[in-house]
Amino acid sequence: MRLRSWLYVLIPILVIIAGYYIYKSNRGKAETTYQFASLVRGDLESTISATGTLSPVTTVDVGTQVSGTIDTVFVDYNDNVRQGQLLAVLDTLLLKMAVLDAEASVEKAEAMLREAEANYNRNKQLFDKGMLADADLLSFEVSVKAQKATLKSAQASLERARRNLEYAVIRSPISGMVISKNVETGQTVAASFSTPTLFKIAEDLSRMEILVDVDEGDIGMIKAGQEVRFEVQAYSDKVFTGVVTKVRMQPTTVSNVVTYTVVVAAANEDNLLLPGMTAMVDFIIEQKDDVLLVANKALRFTPTNEQLQAFQERRKKEFENLPDSLKNERRARMGGGARADTGSQNSQMMPRQRPKDMGQLWYLDERGQLQMEIVRTGMTDGTSTEIVHCRNLAEGDRVIGGVGTAATNNTKTNSQPRGFRPPPGF
Repeated sequence: MRLRSWLYVLIPILVIIAGYYIYKSNRGKAETTYQFASLVRGDLESTISATGTLSPVTTVDVGTQVSGTIDTVFVDYNDNVRQGQLLAVLDTLLLKMAVLDAEASVEKAEAMLREAEANYNRNKQLFDKGMLADADLLSFEVSVKAQKATLKSAQASLERARRNLEYAVIRSPISGMVISKNVETGQTVAASFSTPTLFKIAEDLSRMEILVDVDEGDIGMIKAGQEVRFEVQAYSDKVFTGVVTKVRMQPTTVSNVVTYTVVVAAANEDNLLLPGMTAMVDFIIEQKDDVLLVANKALRFTPTNEQLQAFQERRKKEFENLPDSLKNERRARMGGGARADTGSQNSQMMPRQRPKDMGQLWYLDERGQLQMEIVRTGMTDGTSTEIVHCRNLAEGDRVIGGVGTAATNNTKTNSQPRGFRPPPGF
């Protein structure tokens, strides 16, 4: 009875110890598993992304040519104004006094001119009778001309004073909306060295433009008339459209990065777009609908050296078992020579020896063995690539896109992908 009791205790302990060592021995064992990508049909487009700032097509800065104190402001932000509408008025007291002073100067100059002309006419009669010398008459002629010049100068000063008085009344040069107001009643403005901006008026906010900075590496693919798609942060669920109208030739260099300004026209009938918004712009370079696509990671996949060697040995054996007619046909297709039967696949797998529009896809056949297909590629959007031509693969087939590891736990993992469909030709 004591022995049986000890057995009841020792047997579970031995089982636990044995299980632990089996777990330790199996832990870390892993076999290579594949990650697959399917060939699908879909739409593809190639775009260039950049950012820009929204602004009205026509914007006018309204300023003042005279200095003074703002007496009255008649408009505010977002007010719609008409051409010629009164916006603000400066204090006109000093300007009116300047006009009166200029008028007085004109009257004085006219009086002096009449006096000079009267003196000249009286002495001209004496000169005609021989009672006055030529030198004496000349001084009267000079006096008349000098007074005429003085009168012209006074008249110009009067016109300048009147025009300055008119400039004290600020009117809108265009019809539009006031988007900026930089003055208030009682503020003093000085126009001595530069014209101060009092208001900024946008002519038509139903039409906007985006000034987009595009890198020099991408500017060659952007042309006038190209379609544009853009978004703004204020309406993240809405996509706006536009058209490229101009590519400005003036480059901008910031931190050794050269960019060019692209002007994009956009409609704004709903007045959702506001000046100054940041737009995330996508220039649509190329579009294709209903084409065969594959993930780019599948085109970048490369088997290990051992897998490549096994693949080449298998293909070599398959070639040796072909009839002579098929061997000659394959040699002719591959360019002839001894490499057509032994090294043709290896030469195809060298990326540097293939054209840029050629790629390779790896997949598993019905026996779970690696196979490789040379395909002709088209446009790409950075994630997927168009398959223009391939012989043995079709829509729905799965190709290898990467390699992962999974614990075997002494159980062999089936390398054949779930839902495998043999491509045509097998």
